[in-house]
Amino acid sequence: MSAIDDNREVALQKLFGVRHLPLPRGITSVCSAHPLVIEAALRRAAAEDQVALIEATCNQVNQEGGYTGMKPSDFRRFIEGIAADIGFPVERIILGGDHLGPNPWRKLPAEDAMVRAEAMVAAYVEAGFEKIHLDTSMGCAGEPLALEDELTSARAARLAKTAEDAALRSGRRPPVYIIGTEVPPPGGATHQLDEIEVTRADAAMKTLAVHRAAFTRAGVASAMERVIGIVVQPGVEFGNANVALYKPDRAHELIAALEEMPGLLFEAHSTDYQPAAALSALVDGGFAILKVGPGLTFALREALYGVDAIADVIDRRAGEANLVTTMEALMVEQPASWAGHYSGGADEELLQRHFSYSDRIRYYWPDAKASAAVDDLFGRFTGDIPETLISQYLGRLHADAVEKRVAPRPRDLCLAAIDAALAPYFDATTAR
Repeated sequence: MSAIDDNREVALQKLFGVRHLPLPRGITSVCSAHPLVIEAALRRAAAEDQVALIEATCNQVNQEGGYTGMKPSDFRRFIEGIAADIGFPVERIILGGDHLGPNPWRKLPAEDAMVRAEAMVAAYVEAGFEKIHLDTSMGCAGEPLALEDELTSARAARLAKTAEDAALRSGRRPPVYIIGTEVPPPGGATHQLDEIEVTRADAAMKTLAVHRAAFTRAGVASAMERVIGIVVQPGVEFGNANVALYKPDRAHELIAALEEMPGLLFEAHSTDYQPAAALSALVDGGFAILKVGPGLTFALREALYGVDAIADVIDRRAGEANLVTTMEALMVEQPASWAGHYSGGADEELLQRHFSYSDRIRYYWPDAKASAAVDDLFGRFTGDIPETLISQYLGRLHADAVEKRVAPRPRDLCLAAIDAALAPYFDATTAR
């Protein structure tokens, strides 16, 4: 066994905790709060006889409700409710907190933002989240966009101290941690991508060293033993219109650094839209945690819009209000979640609102108008969808429908579309 394989096994054992299951090569981290995405992820984990790692981001879920309106304890109940509905054992679910730090409040002065971040981290730990990604890499009001490693690590240690205290106070098992100083922005880039700079090996080593020192100064040196991974940039990212693909030859030196980091693995962010071969190569290189989120809701939106087009053909309501027109009206009426992320003229913004890889339409699905529109769409079907229309508007699912692997009904087709996006991740992380 290589040093990288040994490191991965040690880290995954810490992540899996008391769960007595065969360890896979890695694990897929599903970062989403959409119920159909969660259901698809749990169903895929069940089919693979694996643990399901579900993560909530700081903007989705926090002590103030986030954009989903859920606090960490609400999110836990939400996930466990879906698991109960489909018969997935809750003991096989690991809940994680992603990008936990001052990011939701970065427009405030640093101390105000950190106080809120501490409250958020405590709420996550008290709700039983077992994997905590500490992300203090972004500056707050009056600070540079990217902070120096020493300040980033000091703030991360401060939040780790909060997490350790919360675990002790609530009787929870202390969490495992992910750290990093070169963290890709949550939700993808907002600019045209060329070639992404890969984290240097010495920078990754420095990340570990400065965090170890900061945790010691903060009085939580023992928590460093539960740091299982580091977020680094392997050269993958997605923007609004293109994807930077993983090129293993550019990450050789970074991967080699893992041999000097006993018990640690790399966590790869923004792996959405990477092809299957790239995902497998990432895991081969020690990026044993593959995070995916917008790519799954992008697949869901594709399926919903395909079903919407089919409904217009079947009931001849084309030109009337449908899901697409409802979502456009909602996003124009409430632009806060996409304005500033999309650019160009009116036509370009229209295209990006619905079809951008960054998929900021995902922020609108919890809205009551959007939920009602989806319910209305599903209610427009009284029988099975003809295979020929699935071929026309949902071509990726046609073979599955023909061979009866997927029922030709709207909800089943949406779940199948999400699963098709998930499958390469599970294939890449399953033990060979």
